[in-house]
Amino acid sequence: MNKVVFTSLTLAAAGLTIAAACGANSKSVDLIPATPGTGTSAAPLTGKAAFGDYTTDAPGTRRRITAADLPAPFATTSTDNGPQGTARPEGALPKVPEGFTASLFANNLDNPRKIITAPNGDIFVASSNPGQIQVLRDSDGDGKPEVNQTFATGLNKPFGLAFYPAGANPQWLYVGNTDSIVRIPYRSGDLSTSAKPELITDNISGGGQLRGGGHWTRDVAFSNDGKKMYVSVGSFTNVNQEKLGIEAERALIWEFTPDGKDRRIFAAGIRNPVGLAVDPRTGTLWTSVNERDGLGDDLVPDYITSVKDGGFYGWPWYYMGKNEDPRKAGERPDLRDKVLVPDVLLQPHYASLCLTFYNANAFPKEYQGGIFAAQHGSWNRAKRTGYKVVFVPVDGKGKAKGEFVDFATGMVADDKNVWGRPVGVTVARDGALLFSDDSSGSIWRVAYTGKRR
Repeated sequence: MNKVVFTSLTLAAAGLTIAAACGANSKSVDLIPATPGTGTSAAPLTGKAAFGDYTTDAPGTRRRITAADLPAPFATTSTDNGPQGTARPEGALPKVPEGFTASLFANNLDNPRKIITAPNGDIFVASSNPGQIQVLRDSDGDGKPEVNQTFATGLNKPFGLAFYPAGANPQWLYVGNTDSIVRIPYRSGDLSTSAKPELITDNISGGGQLRGGGHWTRDVAFSNDGKKMYVSVGSFTNVNQEKLGIEAERALIWEFTPDGKDRRIFAAGIRNPVGLAVDPRTGTLWTSVNERDGLGDDLVPDYITSVKDGGFYGWPWYYMGKNEDPRKAGERPDLRDKVLVPDVLLQPHYASLCLTFYNANAFPKEYQGGIFAAQHGSWNRAKRTGYKVVFVPVDGKGKAKGEFVDFATGMVADDKNVWGRPVGVTVARDGALLFSDDSSGSIWRVAYTGKRR
């Protein structure tokens, strides 16, 4: 694959100038037994069959989408079909594969977004709208927290969370505000802090809301050796149609040192790299990306991919390789052959958010080392897609197999109403998978309760 060397001339012409280069106390929540999911497929759905909607989702259903499967731009009319939030129906649970059980871990949370697991097992929750970090502690291991405490307040739309350095005794909790990266002193077991966050860098473009006004989430992750810090910054526009100067430092993954120095562009042309994760086995950086809207129901695929240092992924001129966005036709023919094709193409408009590697052994072997990713759900599609958690198989060498599998589904009530929208994913200390849902203000727990295999 080609590695793009970003020069100031290239980036200026591309609109990407170079500067230096994803509440109430929850202890009353009860576990609720889940009905195991059904609908596995022996072979992945491919071609047109892979482009379904919420009515075709089922735990175990596999899909493989390739660039050759994509329709022409504007094959269908672009639509504004945002979901209506509704109360979770009595007894409703995420549907999960046979052998797994879904239960309510915590509820009554205020806008729970990214979640991570501390080395001691505490669950840290970025509550973006109220600007705070919550800590949930399940001391007795019964699958529901006895403690729900505010760790830090006064943050600016926090999203990304990462402990540093790696290991049993991190010294800092790094937080991705929308306009800065800060860190807060941390010692194992801390439930709160009075320390003022230390600014690491504000040399990132901040703010912006969705629906044409920008992407505000900033994730943060560290290389396995602790020497590099990665920060994701999404675009301000859908396809840079206004040619705003603010796009010069967006739609990028930045690399810094952990103290915020030596900023450089790690990868570019990534419309909205919401989630970041580093493979604990190989050290490779991965991202979960929201691609552009407005080209029809089945364009452009969101994606999950390993990220190449110096890689260019096409936005806003191209997508999925050499496919040119007709709204940018003829602007950058020089970039056509440099566009990388992502490892795993998801269905368009899933709104793929956080991702995590499954680094425990409580789940069956086929899940170990793979990726779980939260799909927040569509607004730019006639029939809803997303609103689920998917699994991406990754082999022993850290390579994706190009397909994804429905894992937790069933959160769409009907054509208009949705009761669950996954955002964050993390692996609990006992090996269960937790995912946050900012529609119901909940965190769900999925545990394997079947036969060992």
